[in-house]
Amino acid sequence: MSGNCCMGDMDKGGNPYVADIKGMACQNTNFRTAVWTGCHLQMTLMCIPVGGEIGLEIHPDTDQFIRVEQGTAIVKMGRCKNGSTFCRNMCEGDGVFVPAETWHNIINAGKEPLKVSTIYAPPHHPKGTVHRTKADAEKAEY
Repeated sequence: MSGNCCMGDMDKGGNPYVADIKGMACQNTNFRTAVWTGCHLQMTLMCIPVGGEIGLEIHPDTDQFIRVEQGTAIVKMGRCKNGSTFCRNMCEGDGVFVPAETWHNIINAGKEPLKVSTIYAPPHHPKGTVHRTKADAEKAEY
């Protein structure tokens, strides 16, 4: 994938696939890289720069699982866009379940890039998605 020659050059979805998720996440330098997109589930890897965040978002019909592979983060969630009722610190190995219709944000709280793996069910991004930067991701959403 763009900027990540070790990950191959395409989404492996639809085929059986064994992967070193932590290793791939740690090597990923893209804001978002789709690793596997099936009919009912998708995995992406994300790299959030120091001081950065995924950005406040909501998925009306997609549950999500986000796992910190490297770094530290703060997760904020709530039913209202302007009021998070759930705020927790996360470190390497921690995961958070985000129900559909829940506003959420993951903020890099560390001094190194935050590397996360994300599972969406059903898939949220087109197969093969690579967003090198958050700005690229924002452009693709609109």
